[in-house]
Amino acid sequence: MGVRGPDDEDNRWPPWLKPLLKEQFFTQCKLHAISHKSERNMYCLDCMNGALCSLCLVHHKEHRAIQIRRSSYHDVIRVAEIQKYLDITSVQTYIINSAKVVFLNERPQPKPGKAITNTCEVCDRSLLDSFRFCSLGCKIVGTSKNFHIIKKEKRRAIDSEDSYSSSGSHGATRKTPSFTPSTPPPTAMSYRTVKRRKGIPHRAPTGVLDIEN
Repeated sequence: MGVRGPDDEDNRWPPWLKPLLKEQFFTQCKLHAISHKSERNMYCLDCMNGALCSLCLVHHKEHRAIQIRRSSYHDVIRVAEIQKYLDITSVQTYIINSAKVVFLNERPQPKPGKAITNTCEVCDRSLLDSFRFCSLGCKIVGTSKNFHIIKKEKRRAIDSEDSYSSSGSHGATRKTPSFTPSTPPPTAMSYRTVKRRKGIPHRAPTGVLDIEN
């Protein structure tokens, strides 16, 4: 048995898979922009020349073309189409519009609760117990030879950060950096408005609540 070369990792997958996962679908085809069928939701596995619209398929009649669909703004493909060309074992399937589908890429999700017993090995999205990955992209990452090393280093970094936070002086916790703009300080005008609204409302003689403007 020979020594595995650096390209063996990529050879485990069809050459069209990674380009497919990086492609941006559901944009307008520039060649057929005036047509109502110009949405690019097709992909040719033989040409690998980017997303195509249905009108582009006239040039790919004898090729393997698949259709990408959408669910909650994420790209999916029907199992009946993709399993003819790719082993999707361990990838969770979903029923959408009465058809079984798989997601192309991972979907961000908040940290799962304690009641969750099985999660994606890559992105920690909650899964049914019989699956390991939430998408095709996560399967590629999760089955790579370096994944367990990378995940172990990531876990070590998280544990180190948690330890630092818990041992901070006077129980102070480490603040996580955020790119969200902070709430601006109240101006003199807004302060007077808030102060005035906190006053006790006065009732009008007729019994209708009188709210100062």
